[in-house]
Order: sequence, then structure tokens, then C-alpha cells
Amino acid sequence: MFRFEHPYYLYVLLIIPIMILGQVVFEIWRKKRFSAQINPELRVQINSKWSGTKIWIKLSIYSLALSLVVIGIANPQSGSKMEEVKRQGVDIMIALDISNSMLAEDLYPNRLGRAKRSIQELFKYLKSDRIGIVVFAGESFVQLPITTDYSAAKLFLNSIETDLITTQGTDIGNAIDLCLKSFDPESATSKSIILISDGENHEETSSSALQAAKEQGVIVHTIGMGSVDGSPIPIYKSGSRIGFRTNRKGNTVVSKLNEEMLNSLAQSTGGMFVRASNAQSGMSYIFDEVEKMEKVDFGSKIYTDYEDRFQFFLFPALILLIIELIIPNTRSLWWEKLFASQS
Repeated sequence: MFRFEHPYYLYVLLIIPIMILGQVVFEIWRKKRFSAQINPELRVQINSKWSGTKIWIKLSIYSLALSLVVIGIANPQSGSKMEEVKRQGVDIMIALDISNSMLAEDLYPNRLGRAKRSIQELFKYLKSDRIGIVVFAGESFVQLPITTDYSAAKLFLNSIETDLITTQGTDIGNAIDLCLKSFDPESATSKSIILISDGENHEETSSSALQAAKEQGVIVHTIGMGSVDGSPIPIYKSGSRIGFRTNRKGNTVVSKLNEEMLNSLAQSTGGMFVRASNAQSGMSYIFDEVEKMEKVDFGSKIYTDYEDRFQFFLFPALILLIIELIIPNTRSLWWEKLFASQS
């Protein structure tokens, strides 16, 4: 298998056609100015010493050398062998509440920000476990299909904001149902859902979703975001807070953590409820419970022992750069004799 260790360096190759185009424009401009400002006799004397062919030969050599240098820096690699690596882990789906109430600032910087930090904390514990992310408010959708690519998971996590879903509300039942559908039905691995929310459920929690979770052996753990006393939901514009959300009567909406509902939901599937704080997200306690679940081996074929091949490009590039340096811009007798002897 062939790959580049640093493929983003290959974009530098776009400079080469720009260099060639620039040289063409410069030669046209030079010839026009040369013809307009220098008398014919002097022009003949200068042309007799100037070699336009060598300019293009030097540019071609330099362009080829630059291409080889860029490819070398990108570090081509080839896989020397393929082996099957046995992995052991569980499947975890994160159900993350992104309704407007998660913008309340009773946790720093707000409930959603603290929730995302708790998920980042989870990544530190994961080894071979597979993880996916479902975001929900009044609707739910899969933000990240279940995967072992934690780097991709971090990128998807960073892009999560409350405006990803326009339908407001908090339909926890729908989120649990979508998490269950996101698991691989053919996989024998143990499965768990970690639901992160303030518990302000504006829809009836679907008993059918919880029943389906129990039937499939999926344990639902919950992490409560917010305070029991509650906090208003700020409204920001251009980075500045301009007020708080109000109800139809004009009263400020205070969003409170529904600890009782989240605790009941977790207990109904044999899971754990943890209330997050600024000091402790509770994710470590949840992961300890996940670690107790039975782990199943699953294999995945990967290429290993990649060998670097940059030297096959950098060494020829060095030779070409030396050749480019020794070729003069002007005509020379030894150069013309060299080509005359070969013709």
C-alpha cells in the first residue's frame, strides 16, 4: 500500500504552473521593452550573448527539482506487510442534547461547552472501543457514525453547535431510538448509550425506546448538565450578550436540570446517572461502568511497518539543483561545443 505521510504539502506543487506562467509573461514584457529602448546594433550584440533556450532549460530543471523536493517532504511511504490486529472493546453511542437550554451558563462556559469537554475527556479513556455521536433537540440526527477514528470524532465534536437543528424541544426518546439504530446489528460487541442533557424533556420519553434498549441489552447512562436552581438562557449577537430568552408572557425563561427524570431513565436500563459540575464531568465514573461490560474481540486488517521513500526523491532533486546552478544564462563556447559534438 502506498501513501503520503504529509499529503497537504503536495499543494505546494501548484506554485510550478504559476512560475512557468510568470516566466512567459516576463519574457514577453522583456522583449517588448528591449525592442523599444535599445537600438538595433546594440540589440544584436546583446542577443549574441543571451540564450533564451537556456533560461527555459534552467526553469524546467528547477521545476522538476522543486516537484521532487515537495514530494520528498510529503514523505511517500509503502506498507511492507499487512497483518490482522485483534481488537477488544465495546460500542458507545453519545446522545448529546443541543437544544437552546444547553446554552444556559450555570456551567462554564455553558452547558453545551461543558458537555463537549466531557466527551473530549472520554476520548482519553478509549482504546479500541468504537464511538458514535447523535445530536438531538426536537429532532435527532447522526453527527458521527460509529467508528474507531478518534481524530475524526474530535473534528465532528468541535463542529457541534445548537443551530445544527432548527426544530427546538428535547425529544430524548427519539435520540435513544436513533442511537439504537446506529449500532451495528451484526456486531456481538457490548453496547452502551451515554446521554448528555439537562433533562428538560419537552416530549414524552418514549417507553418503547427504553424497552427496545433493554431487549437489546443496551445500557443507557446519563450525565446531567446544569443546576437544580436553574439559569436563564442568554441570547448573543456578534459575540455580545443582548439579553435572555423569554416566554410568551415576556418573563425570562429559567432552565433547570431535571435530575429526577435523568436518574430514572438511567436506572430503567441498569445504567448510572452522574451530575456534572465545573470541577468534574462525571465521565470517568461512566467509563468505569462501561469498562465492566463484556468485551468482544473483533479484527480489522491494517497495513503496518510503513517504510519512508523520501530519499528516492530528495537525492535526484539535489543533483538537478546542482545542474541548474552550473548552467549559465549566457551563451558559452563549451556549452555549444558540447551540444555540437552530440549532434
